[in-house]
Amino acid sequence: MEIAIAIIALLFGLGLGYVLGAKAFDKFSKAKVDEQKRKEADMEQNLNQIREDAKEKSRLTIKEAQEKAQREENRAKQILKEAEQKSEDLKQKKLVEAKEFSIQKKEEHEVKVKELDLKVKDFEAKASKRETLVKESELKQKERESELRMLEKEVKKQQSDAEKLRDNFAQLTSELETQREFIQKQENDVLSRLEQIAQLTSLEAKEELVKIIREKADAEADAYIRERRAIAEADAGKEAKKIVIATIQRMAAEHTIENTVSVFPLDSDDLKGQIIGREGRNIRALEQATGVELIVDDTPEAILISSFDPVRREVCRLSLQRLVADGRIHPARIEEVVNKTKKQLDEQIMEIGNRTVLELGIHGIQAPLVRMVGRMRFRSSYGQNLLKHSIEVAKLCGLMAAELGLNPKEVKLAKRAGLLHDIGKVVEEETELPHALAGMKLCEKFGEKPSIVNAVGAHHDEIEMKFIISPLVQICDSISGARPGARREILESYIQRIKDLETLASSYAGVEKVYAMQAGRELRVVVEADQISDQAAEEMSFQMSQKIQNEMQYPGQIKITVIREKRAVSYAR
Repeated sequence: MEIAIAIIALLFGLGLGYVLGAKAFDKFSKAKVDEQKRKEADMEQNLNQIREDAKEKSRLTIKEAQEKAQREENRAKQILKEAEQKSEDLKQKKLVEAKEFSIQKKEEHEVKVKELDLKVKDFEAKASKRETLVKESELKQKERESELRMLEKEVKKQQSDAEKLRDNFAQLTSELETQREFIQKQENDVLSRLEQIAQLTSLEAKEELVKIIREKADAEADAYIRERRAIAEADAGKEAKKIVIATIQRMAAEHTIENTVSVFPLDSDDLKGQIIGREGRNIRALEQATGVELIVDDTPEAILISSFDPVRREVCRLSLQRLVADGRIHPARIEEVVNKTKKQLDEQIMEIGNRTVLELGIHGIQAPLVRMVGRMRFRSSYGQNLLKHSIEVAKLCGLMAAELGLNPKEVKLAKRAGLLHDIGKVVEEETELPHALAGMKLCEKFGEKPSIVNAVGAHHDEIEMKFIISPLVQICDSISGARPGARREILESYIQRIKDLETLASSYAGVEKVYAMQAGRELRVVVEADQISDQAAEEMSFQMSQKIQNEMQYPGQIKITVIREKRAVSYAR
């Protein structure tokens, strides 16, 4: 019963809610419609206002357009009027220019007409002159014809005389033939009698006579040749002396002898201890990195750098200079500074080479040869600085070529050959060729001209001289080396012995670096620890000592030290 009442109440509530909701919806819909109508009325009113505004603006725009069109029309008329005025002015101007141009052309035409008249008159004068010459030549021709007729008569007369002479000659020939037969018979009789007397045949006698005459002629010819040669040599010697003296007098050069020891100055003796390091590790590292010997003795505020190679000494000197200025001296820093110094010295060598060729006015030398010219600064020839010697030879060659009257091109070639003549002494790779032939190969490799290649290779007579500048280079090389005090022959042999020592040690497998020290009395050999064991290092030291003893000549004794060093390097990151 209660459920039925609940259901009835629920249905009643739903019906009542539906009726109330429908009324509310109708009321809401009506309000919505009214609001929509009001909006439409407002929009209609706004649209009418906009239309009115548009009409007003349109009227204003049309009026402005008409005014603007009027202004543009007035402006166009003004521009047209100005254009017509300018056209008239330009027309007048062109007319004036045309008149001036026609006057100018008329004047030029008159000048040309006058020139043509002068040329015609000149031509007429030449024609009249030629006509006169033709008349004169015709007269001469007639004279020649008369002379020819006279010559023909003379020739005919001579022909008749020649026929008579021919007949007489034939008669005389027959008489001479008869006499020749008679003389031949007498000569045969005389020869037979002479053969009986001298016991020689006529052929043998003729050969003996020819032999005597030939010997006499040869003796006279030799005497004449010796006489002419002596005269030529005397004259050539005088001329050569004049040229050499004139060349030497025009060339002034200074010479200093290179030593094998450099002195490094110190601010105080306290720096010696830093350079030596704990138990000498710093000085050993520096000697091993640069290949020189550092001598620290009682000399105040100085250290001696000893090496036969000037490049090594320079590397050590610059490295010491940097280390002392920096203050940090230890093996790792030494190795770093030495590597940087080597790179810097390579740049300096290239700069020296470039400066040298520019000062001499030589162009077109390839970079490898320029670098070798720079390396000459750190080499010596018999104690004479090689670069200074080569520069002097180049200048002497140029002066001597000029004294001989060669053309400017040959003078430049002579100077170029003089600079490069000893380039074989600074070859980096080892070669068994003499330095002249090694330099010739280098010049040929880097595109030098055949005359320069021949001059470099022939300046010590290793090959035949084929060009005129070749003997000049040889002569100037001798002049430069023959100056008093210019060279020391002992130093050259000493340097060669040091090089031979290092070359011999470098020929062994596993050798990393070789340094000849203490004026060649000690040879330090650094080997690669991965390839050479301690026992092999001892055997290598003994083998080197035996080979040096058997193959080389040297004073005193040589100490061979083989160094095997193992480095373990790692980085903490």
